[in-house]
Amino acid sequence: MIITGVALTVVLVLAVGIAVARKVDGDSANYLVAGRSLGVPLVAVALTTAAVDSNATVGNTDLSSAYGFWAGASLALGLAICLALAGLFLAKPMNRMGLYTLGDFFARRYDRRVEVAASLLMIFAFTILLAGNLVAMGFLVEYFTPLGYELGVVLAVLLVLTYTIGGGLFSDAYTAVIQAVITIVATVALFWWVAVEYGLSVPSGMGPLDLGQLTDTSQGAAVNWATLVSLGIGDLVAIDFMQRIFAARTPEIARRSCYVGAAITAAIGVVWSLIALSATDVLGLSLDDGPVMYQLLDGPAPALLAVLSLSGIVAASFSTASGAILATSAVAVRNILGVRRVVAEGQADPLLRNTRIAMVPVVVLGVYLAIRVSQTGILLTLAFDLMLACLIAPFILGLFWRGSTSVAALVGCAVGLVVRVVLLALTPTLYGVPNDLLHVDNDLVGAGFDGWATFVAFAAGAGAFVVTALATRSHDSEETALRHADRFAEEGAPEPVA
Repeated sequence: MIITGVALTVVLVLAVGIAVARKVDGDSANYLVAGRSLGVPLVAVALTTAAVDSNATVGNTDLSSAYGFWAGASLALGLAICLALAGLFLAKPMNRMGLYTLGDFFARRYDRRVEVAASLLMIFAFTILLAGNLVAMGFLVEYFTPLGYELGVVLAVLLVLTYTIGGGLFSDAYTAVIQAVITIVATVALFWWVAVEYGLSVPSGMGPLDLGQLTDTSQGAAVNWATLVSLGIGDLVAIDFMQRIFAARTPEIARRSCYVGAAITAAIGVVWSLIALSATDVLGLSLDDGPVMYQLLDGPAPALLAVLSLSGIVAASFSTASGAILATSAVAVRNILGVRRVVAEGQADPLLRNTRIAMVPVVVLGVYLAIRVSQTGILLTLAFDLMLACLIAPFILGLFWRGSTSVAALVGCAVGLVVRVVLLALTPTLYGVPNDLLHVDNDLVGAGFDGWATFVAFAAGAGAFVVTALATRSHDSEETALRHADRFAEEGAPEPVA
């Protein structure tokens, strides 16, 4: 019954996604940014479902049950902070610029070298994010069916690709409504059932008021703060979030949508953490027997509630995976290959056609990473840890500081990337779990450095950017690039159409 119910939800999402694909009408502007026509409801739910994915649900509950409230809830709370900051500072100016991808910002603010470098980093980070969502789908299929984990990963990505490749952001936004409703209803219903059936309780020292998790390094404080900062600040360089902001009809709609998304994301994340802690305390569930949430839904929970909750997990993961596939492919084609939008009678739009083709290698790489590193919340944090170290300074300072230069952006990216990768390879654990991704045995760095690597890499990348910018800011070409960016910000005009 459980799998049948979840399958019906998947069919509904697919049907809606395919049905709205006709809105694309052969135009990449419709495909990538939904014709810049979306209002608050669609943009807000699209932002919410992009944040509340399997990382913020399954990953959240696993980390909460093992290490405490702040280890898991920080995933959703970090994303909520990101959306709130985007609403405060970024939504209006970014929507006003009339961009198609976040890579376009780096193209207009800096030179071609920065556009390519930033785009490659964003593609890499979002392929990791895609993999994190596929991991949860693989575990779900493995846990509830006779099929294996690898087959579950492949099946999930094929289903998401089915409607994304046809309808782009229109399909993503409209299916997000269904996904958001299911996720919110499932969250409330599961929380109510746990509270009534068992009462809300948490293991000693693991609750939201046990602030040692944020002040004591022995309780994981460094890792928890690294998660909050990576997602709260590093996620501002999120190509899927920005794609939805670009699709808003007006700058004010983009701003308000960010606030709505932040509030819902925070609430859902806190509730899922409390559910996990109560299940751990009362039922003695452990990660040793598989994902905690799957254990709860496969045993004690009523079948109908299990169907609803698992459908919410699947729906949220589909939305994030869809946005990641679309945004990553668009950046690869538009900002790496340099393909531009062309709308002329009797001529196919090359940006639309090539973005669809590029989705194939993107999902292949995502599947490979999901099979190679079977972690959920860890992959989410790592993706934006890299963005924090490499791109947050060129992005934020590039938007607000006239002294930013292309050379500074390249140096900052390079230093941040090298430092973060070296520290990743040296540190034996990764956000509290064994580092199975990239670790070289050594006597230089121990597990106690886990979490601090995030801040060191961020400081190195941002510091290198600022120092280099101060040394190179007299270049006339940088002022020309800035004036070009300012003109687009004032006009709010999209790229001219042939």
